[in-house]
Amino acid sequence: MNAVRLAISWLTVVPVGGPAQVDRQISGRAITLAPLVGLLLGGGVAGALWMFERAGLTSALAGLLAVGLLALCTRGMHLDGLADTADGLGSYGPPERARQIMKSGSAGPFGVAALIFAIGIQAFAFAALVDERRWAAIVLAVVLGRVAVVIACRRGVPAAPESGFGTLVAGTQPVASVIFWSVLALGCSVFVVPGNFWLGPVVVVAALAGSVLIVRHCVRRFGGLSGDVLGATVEITSSLAALGFSSTL
Repeated sequence: MNAVRLAISWLTVVPVGGPAQVDRQISGRAITLAPLVGLLLGGGVAGALWMFERAGLTSALAGLLAVGLLALCTRGMHLDGLADTADGLGSYGPPERARQIMKSGSAGPFGVAALIFAIGIQAFAFAALVDERRWAAIVLAVVLGRVAVVIACRRGVPAAPESGFGTLVAGTQPVASVIFWSVLALGCSVFVVPGNFWLGPVVVVAALAGSVLIVRHCVRRFGGLSGDVLGATVEITSSLAALGFSSTL
């Protein structure tokens, strides 16, 4: 239960008290449970979109409101991580300088551009999914962002220097956890695009593969994994998944 409480307190604004002491063992268990937190968030977003549609809002406005609601429910920390990571990657400086920029607390041009693209893609993709009544696809897109976090924290991935969160979670996920969540997401994806059973699995593979490449580049660029990189991973993977699931192929 400590791991459940920690996962919820880390990844949402739900006011549950975390454990008094947090070490790598309980942190790893919390990361393993991240996709379940994604299921709660995705279900809430899908439900909100359904209510927005029933209230007569346009799908585009509903999609934008849903992205805002998701950011509110997660304290906006994933969007913050995306902006910091984009600024760090855009600095073209050594790893130490890039990490310093990421910790500055302000968003530069690369960070702002990344936020605009991520929010825009998710909002319009959610709108398209609402039009097609693909509620399960909305849920799975949010969950996939958290599956990508499990993969990013797999064994062998180092933590970035001076990264408190990265030190707690990097390299904590065994192969079994990575395989379990990846296969489960792949199996569920068969049912999220009615009439095109093959599209869901293709999107899942593409989104998760993209997240692996991005994390690998960030680890090499910053000298290891950090909380900002994990936040960026969530946003990028969910954006790619929502975009893919909204395809009319």
